[in-house]
Amino acid sequence: MAKELTEEEMDQFDWLTLQRDMDTVMPTETQSQKFLRKFKENPFVPLGCLATSMALGYGLYTFKTGQRKMSQYMMRTRIAAQGLTVLALVMGIGMGAQTQTAKNNKG
Repeated sequence: MAKELTEEEMDQFDWLTLQRDMDTVMPTETQSQKFLRKFKENPFVPLGCLATSMALGYGLYTFKTGQRKMSQYMMRTRIAAQGLTVLALVMGIGMGAQTQTAKNNKG
């Protein structure tokens, strides 16, 4: 069985101490909490990913069923959705940097 480390033993491991100190300042997020936070910060990226996935899925389905024209249309739609997703990502990064700069200038 694993034994609990004493305070002196914990001090020997700087990274464990750092993790413990960081948890008091900023608690660790779960995956769902991180997703919700990121979605609130820039909602167009997850929506763009969803649109890209849907266009790809439907395009593959129409390819399988032999609807060549619709399949081509959906693949072009997928490319457009990917482009818009990348654009939303870049704009989100720019807006975040701008917000951070404004915070630093005020503070």
